[in-house]
Amino acid sequence: MSDKRKVNGNSKNEQLEAYRVDDHGKHMTTNQGLKVSEDEFSLKAGDRGPTLMEDFHFREKMTHFDHERIPERIVHARGYAAHGEFELYESMKEYTKAKFLQKPGSKTPVFVRFSTVAGSKGSGELARDVRGFATKFYTEEGNYDLVGNNIPVFFIQDAVKFPDLIHAVKPEPHNGIPQAASAHDTFWDFVANNQESAHMIMWHLSDRAIPRSFRMMEGFGVHTFRFVNEEGKAHFVKFHWKPKLGIHSVVWDEAQKINGKDPDFHRGDLYNSIENGDFPEYELGVQVIPEEDEFTFDFDILDPTKIWPEEDVPVKIVGKMTLNRNVDNVFAETEQVAFHPGHVVPGIDFTNDPLLQGRLFSYTDTQLIRLGGPNFHELPINRPVCPFHNNQRDGYGRHTINRGQVSYHKNSLAQNTPEPASPAEGGYEHYQEKVEGRKVKTRSESFKDHFSQATLFWNSMSNPEKEHIITAFCFELGKVQNKDIQQQVVDMFAKVNLDMAVQIANGIGVTAPTEGGSDITKVSPALSQENSIKSAATRKIAVLLDEDYDSKVVGNVMQQFKKQGMQPEIVAPKQGKLKTDKGPELEADHTFLTADSVLFDAVYLVGGAAQDKTFKEKAGYFVKEAFSHFKPIGATQDGEELLNNLDIPTLAAGVITEGDSDDFVVRFTEAVKQHRFWDRDVD
Repeated sequence: MSDKRKVNGNSKNEQLEAYRVDDHGKHMTTNQGLKVSEDEFSLKAGDRGPTLMEDFHFREKMTHFDHERIPERIVHARGYAAHGEFELYESMKEYTKAKFLQKPGSKTPVFVRFSTVAGSKGSGELARDVRGFATKFYTEEGNYDLVGNNIPVFFIQDAVKFPDLIHAVKPEPHNGIPQAASAHDTFWDFVANNQESAHMIMWHLSDRAIPRSFRMMEGFGVHTFRFVNEEGKAHFVKFHWKPKLGIHSVVWDEAQKINGKDPDFHRGDLYNSIENGDFPEYELGVQVIPEEDEFTFDFDILDPTKIWPEEDVPVKIVGKMTLNRNVDNVFAETEQVAFHPGHVVPGIDFTNDPLLQGRLFSYTDTQLIRLGGPNFHELPINRPVCPFHNNQRDGYGRHTINRGQVSYHKNSLAQNTPEPASPAEGGYEHYQEKVEGRKVKTRSESFKDHFSQATLFWNSMSNPEKEHIITAFCFELGKVQNKDIQQQVVDMFAKVNLDMAVQIANGIGVTAPTEGGSDITKVSPALSQENSIKSAATRKIAVLLDEDYDSKVVGNVMQQFKKQGMQPEIVAPKQGKLKTDKGPELEADHTFLTADSVLFDAVYLVGGAAQDKTFKEKAGYFVKEAFSHFKPIGATQDGEELLNNLDIPTLAAGVITEGDSDDFVVRFTEAVKQHRFWDRDVD
C-alpha cells in the first residue's frame, strides 16, 4: 500500500470505527458470543446417522446464509463506492444558509457510489449506459444527498413515466435478453414513441456513456434545485462535479472487449487508485439563476431534459471532493447505503420539476423493501454524524434504545420534547413559493420542445465525436429486429440533424429521410470532451518486454514515466524476472495471457534481443490493437524494428520513436496527455 494512502480523520470515520470488526486471531463464536469448538461437521446421531435439530450452531449458520442476500436495486444495481471529504473553497452565504457551504476551508465527510443504471448486479461495467454519481454529505445539520448521474439530462420529463422507461430498457420479458444493453426493440420503440428522450439519447450514444473510469467522468445533479439564504431569498441552482483528471472515454470496440477481459474494470480502477494514493478529485460547481430570471431563457429551466448551457450560465467552482478511503466491506457499506434526493439540509430546497417531485416519493419507497423496513437510517453507513431525536419507534432492524415512556407529540410528561426547532435554531423551513392553479394531468407548453438542445449537443461535438454517435446509432438500431421501429427512430432524429439521420439510415438499411434538419446553429464548447483537461497522471502504460534487453535504459524510462504520474507495468511472455546482462533484471507484472491492450492507456514496446516468433506475434497483436483504438504507441531498442515490421507507420500521429531516453519520455508523455489520436489512419 502506498504511503500516500490515508484514512480521513473525520467524525464519520470515527463513528464507523465502532462497527468495524477484525476477526484475525480470534476464536470463532456464534452470533450470541458462544465459542464454537467444531465448524467442520454437523451434530449427528452416530457418525453415519441423521443430523440433529438441536445443532443450534448449524441452524444459525445456515439460516444466516439463506438470508444473506437483499433485493438488488431495480436500477443502479451494479455499483462501487468510496469514502472521502469535501472541502469548501469559498463561502456560498450569499446564496444558501447550508452550514457546510459557509466557511472556506471547512471539510465535510462524504460517501460516493458510482453505478451503471440498466444492468443487474452481475453485469459488466463497460456497458453503454448512464453512470450514477451519488454523493452523501455527512453534515452537522444532517445528511445531504446529491443523487445524480454522469449525464446532466434525463430521458423523461415526468416521473410517472419512469417505470415505463425502465421496463423498456431492461431485458425483454419474453426471453430475458439482452442484459445491460439498450440495443433492442423495446427500448427503441419507447424512444420513437416518447420523443422527449431525444436530447438524452444524443448523450447516451456519445462517448459519455462509455467512460474511461469513474475518475474521468463528470457528475450532475440533473434537476433544478433551490438555494435559500438566511434572508429567505432564493436562487435556482444546478450542481456539477468536474473531475480534475478531465473527461475521457474508451471506444466502443474497446468497451466490449473490456467487458470480457475484465468486467470489474471500473471498480478495480477506483479501488487501486485509492490504495495507491492517487486519490480521485472532483471540483463542485454550481450554476445559479436568480428567481426573477426564471423565464428569460429559450427553454424551461425546470425541464430535466434540458441543460443550462455553461456559456449562458457559467459554472462557479466552489469546492473540491477527494475520495481517499476504500470501503471495508462492500455489502455493509456500498450495498446498504441508501440515497434519497429528499435528504436535504436548511438552505437547499426543491423546485416544481415533475421528475424530481416523483423521485422524492420513489426513493424512500424502494429503501423500505430493499433494506427491510423504515430503520435503514440506523445502518452504520446511513447514520448521520449529528444526533437524531423523534417519536418514531420500533420496526425491523431497530438499533436505537429509546428511554422514557413518551413517544408522541404534543406531550406534557416529557415537557413536550422532543420539540420542533425554529428556523433560527436550525429547523428546516420549506421555501414559501406561491402556488396556484387547477388540478390537471398535463405538462407545461414550455416543456414541449424536444429537439433544440439535441441539435445543440450535436453541433457542439467534434468530428470524431459525431462519427462515434453515428456508429453508436448504427450498432444500437442494427440490433433492433423490427424495421418499422428502425425507420421511426431515423425519422425522429432527422429533426435533430438531417445528414446524421441519412448516414444512420444508410448504415442500417432503411429509407433515408429527405426532410428534417434544424436551423439551430448555436454551439456549447463545454459539451465536447475534446475541450476537457488533458493529463498523463495515473495513465496505465503497458511495457512490452522480452529477455536480453537494456534494463538500464528501460528502468530509467519507467522511472521517468512514474515521475510524470504515469503507471508503467511490464507485460512479458512469462512471469518472474526477465534475464539480461545489461543491468539489473526487471520483473514482469503480467503475461500476454493475463493482460490485454484494452486494459491500458498506452503501449511502450521494447522487446529484447531474445524475442522469438511467439513474442513477436503476441506483442504485435497487442500493439496493433492499441493502434486501432487510437492510443499512444512508443517504441525503442528492439521494439522499433518490431514496430516497423507491423506495418505501423512511425510517422503516424501518436507514434513515438527514436531520440535519447529523456527526449523520448517528453514526447511520449505529451502523446499520453492527448489520450487518443482520432486523425490516425487505422485501416
